[in-house]
Amino acid sequence: MVVTPERVLYDDGTHQCYLLEDYGHGQMVQTNVYLIVDNKKGMLLDPGGHKLFKPLFSDIAQLIGIQNLEYIFLSHQDPDIVAGLNGWLMTSQAVAIISKWWLRFIPHYGLDKYVEPRLKGIEDDGGIIKLGNSEIFIIPGHFMHSPGNFQVYDPVAKILYSGDMFFSFGVEYTFVDEPSALEVHLERFVKPYVQRFMGGRQVFKPYARLLREIDEIFGIEVIAPQHGAIIRGRENVLRTIEWLENLEAGPDIIGPIFQIPKKRLVFD
Repeated sequence: MVVTPERVLYDDGTHQCYLLEDYGHGQMVQTNVYLIVDNKKGMLLDPGGHKLFKPLFSDIAQLIGIQNLEYIFLSHQDPDIVAGLNGWLMTSQAVAIISKWWLRFIPHYGLDKYVEPRLKGIEDDGGIIKLGNSEIFIIPGHFMHSPGNFQVYDPVAKILYSGDMFFSFGVEYTFVDEPSALEVHLERFVKPYVQRFMGGRQVFKPYARLLREIDEIFGIEVIAPQHGAIIRGRENVLRTIEWLENLEAGPDIIGPIFQIPKKRLVFD
């Protein structure tokens, strides 16, 4: 399927950012797969599992040609990100990048030994990669939720690809544009996941500081998570960062659940 206009997140003629079609179905969690393109060279973000491979392959072949796919970014080790990696490495010359802590784990997804050398590790502090004529920032997102986790910032499009952070499960809309809709979106759809899966205030505070630094230097106009709705508009972005900064989550609130179990588990 060609990308519909609303799924073109940015296009200045040489630099494009696409939200690819959601091919998830059944019990699979909904995922957003993104493609960043600069001067026809592509970077695929969190491509998902085996069932997504064939239709996504077709989309990318039409958009840029598989031979122009240079990077496959893996924010962390979960199956909805990595499970289909072997297919991508077998059919392209792309380099896959992930936290160095997961290099010995990813082959358990069935990575062929001939493509393993193109799986590369990222140090904890991230870095900058060259894509076409642009620079793409790989920024730390550790303990949000994975201990070896990265996010992507594109300074050309001013888009933060936040991975599992700002996950909103079950929404029936693709974008949050209106400031009046943001609070309900965060409290009803983002908060439950963030509180259960993320690392809490010890992580949120330095992360918020990093995002503000990026915004001051380059600007952030869009937050594009791997699941759920995309948050657009600088006002919404800044309010979202402020909302997260002091939110209690994970180790801040999980303590009371550590008790000897009393209920019996029965499965039909």
